[in-house]
Parts: sequence; structure tokens; C-alpha cells
Amino acid sequence: MKKIFLIAIAIIVASAAAKAQDRKESLERDGFYTRETMPARVPVPYQFVREADVLWSKRIWRVIDLRQKMNYPLYYPTVLMQDRESLVQRLVRAIKYNEINAYDPIDDEFTTRMTYEQVLEKLDAKDRIEKQLDEDGNEVEVTIKGQIRWNDIKELLIKEDWFFDKQRSVMEVRIIGICPIMHRLQILNTGGDEEQIGQLQRIQTFWVYFPEARNVLANTDVFNNFNDAQRISFDDIFWKRRFDSYIIRESNVWDNRLIQDYTFSGLETLLESERIKTDIFNFEHDLWEY
Repeated sequence: MKKIFLIAIAIIVASAAAKAQDRKESLERDGFYTRETMPARVPVPYQFVREADVLWSKRIWRVIDLRQKMNYPLYYPTVLMQDRESLVQRLVRAIKYNEINAYDPIDDEFTTRMTYEQVLEKLDAKDRIEKQLDEDGNEVEVTIKGQIRWNDIKELLIKEDWFFDKQRSVMEVRIIGICPIMHRLQILNTGGDEEQIGQLQRIQTFWVYFPEARNVLANTDVFNNFNDAQRISFDDIFWKRRFDSYIIRESNVWDNRLIQDYTFSGLETLLESERIKTDIFNFEHDLWEY
């Protein structure tokens, strides 16, 4: 009887945790007016570009550190709330309800689709069964409900294309994909019981094709520190480049190697990243005569 009782309690706790993990909608109107503008928004369409008009292009990979103050609107909230979501929370919810597709981070070319269950596994949020001892000292299997640790997703990997359109005489950038990166601390034993060191792992969770996700992001508002009535969308943040980031790779002949693969220190890596950024700026600047 005790075993059955413990298993029943475990099932109840697991179901309660599952309900707590889902974003709940308010049963009443949470506010003095109904927000109708943001859900009805559509993203600003891209200007059509002909291949013959692309005078120059360069593929860039950059990282958005969500711990930077400027990037807080993309990072918070780290808990499930009714009135707003973080970027990754919205992407995961869109994947769950088949609004967008997720792609395996085995590459960044969107070759292999992932299911919602596979995304949860990448986020280390799958249910697991553990053996525990009951009051009589007998082993019983207890299901531990997996939960997504939103605060562990601390970076975003962005894949984008910069190009110059000679027809309109403008330099533009188009984001191709977004990949959330989860930080995990792996404890490594050094031989002693008390001596332990940790190794930080940056795990790419899944890729999202940005043009496909724009409709979802345009309908999701972002917190505004100055005015709750005038919020922008996630699509506006990326469209207006209202985020801080640094370049980690540019397209190159050496299998698109990372900057850190040919630099010797963190300072050299940072300087190389700034050099690539400056080269793009100078290319556009040198096209004009003053």
C-alpha cells in the first residue's frame, strides 16, 4: 500500500509540475482595455532583391549575449508569465503548436527537422525516472517531470547575410536563422573527493528559420521600460537592430572556421571581430564619393 501511495503522490506532483510549465491564459481581462494592436500586426515585408543587383555579399555569424543590459528584453522573463514572454519562450511555444519548425543544430543549414519532444530533450527538459527508497527501504520508481530552465539560455547565435543592392544603392542585412545557446556547468573530478572544477558548456539547442518565424515574432510584444502602453515586437528589435552582439565567424575558404580557431587570445579574437565589422562599414562607405 505504501508503494502505491508513493507512486500516486509522484504522479500528482508530476501532473502539477506539467501544468505549471505551460503558459496560462488569464480567465478575466487583465487590464482596463483589450490589447488588439499587437496580435493583429504583420511584419514589414522584405524588399525584393534580384540576384543581378547584388553587387557584394558576406555571410556573418554573431552571438547575442542575453546578459548584456541592452539585450534584457530578449532574455526576460525567465519564468512563465501571462502578459509577456521571452524570445526563447515564444519560439518554444510556437514549435509546440506547430506554428514554426525547429531544425537540428547538427548544422546551420536547416537540413533536419526536430519534433517538440526532441527540442525538450535538447533543453534537458524530458521526464526522467529515478529510483528512490520508501519508508521501508525498498526501491520505487518515481517520475520526475522535466522543466525548461529558461535562465540557462544565455546566448543567441545569429546567422545573417550582409549585401549591397546596387538597384537601390543600399547596404542591407537579412537574418537567416536563430539558435538559442544553453549554458551548462559540467563538474569534473580531479581525483580527490573535495577538489572539483567546473567546465562551462555552450550547447546549441535548435535552429529556427527567421523568415518563417517573423509572423510569430511580430505578434509578440516586448517589455518597454518607459511605457507599458507602447510596446514593440521581437521582430522590431531585429529589424531595427536594437541589440548588442559580437561577430564570431565570417564566410571563408577554411570551412567557415571560427575566429577563435586562428587567434591566440581573447583580446585578439575581439579585435578580429571588430576588424570584420569595420570592413563591412568601410566597404559601404567607400562606395560613395564625398
